[in-house]
Amino acid sequence: MPSYREEFTKGIFKNNGIFVLMLGLCPALAVTTSVTNAFAMGMAASAVLICSNVIVSALRGLIPKAVRIPCFIVVIATFVTMVDMVMKGFFYEQSRALAIFIPLIVVNCIILGRAEAFGYKNTVFRSFLDGAGTGLGFTLALILIGGIREVLGAGTLLGYPIWLDAYGRTVFQPMTGLVLAPGAFIVVGLLMAGFRAIGRHRQHPQMDQVTWE
Repeated sequence: MPSYREEFTKGIFKNNGIFVLMLGLCPALAVTTSVTNAFAMGMAASAVLICSNVIVSALRGLIPKAVRIPCFIVVIATFVTMVDMVMKGFFYEQSRALAIFIPLIVVNCIILGRAEAFGYKNTVFRSFLDGAGTGLGFTLALILIGGIREVLGAGTLLGYPIWLDAYGRTVFQPMTGLVLAPGAFIVVGLLMAGFRAIGRHRQHPQMDQVTWE
């Protein structure tokens, strides 16, 4: 059985929801126009993921196998509603920026997949670690995508201009296409290719060695 540390870290690196499993791509493409939006979406999804994993694990003995998926959706929808209400009450501007994508967490394949594949089969504490690690990996992936798109596409970071000289003049022309839908596909695709190449190199370093004779 994996250690608690492995249970937590596998969702960050080995089984990253976006770059490895290619799940949850809708928010990865739609809301990552800035780091702020990416962080908010990641935290909202992580909260739902952790809570739903824990509740599904705690109730797994009471949930009939034949209707487990509808039960999972009810649990997830409950926490999504709670997160949506909290954001509207305390982070209204951010809630407006994310708009429909907060309610759409209900159908995020990462959350339903972890409830089915892990929460329903493991203890509460392990389910908590799995949810926390997977949520952290999802959040970091969104922040990475959002950071690249905001810095190169809008010329800002956290909303502040960064490509300025000592006189406040712009020294870099932002590639505005990166903050549009096609730019999202390009950034995500390049990052996926890069991480897969790194993973392949770590598993088979001899494949990247070139011998000149």
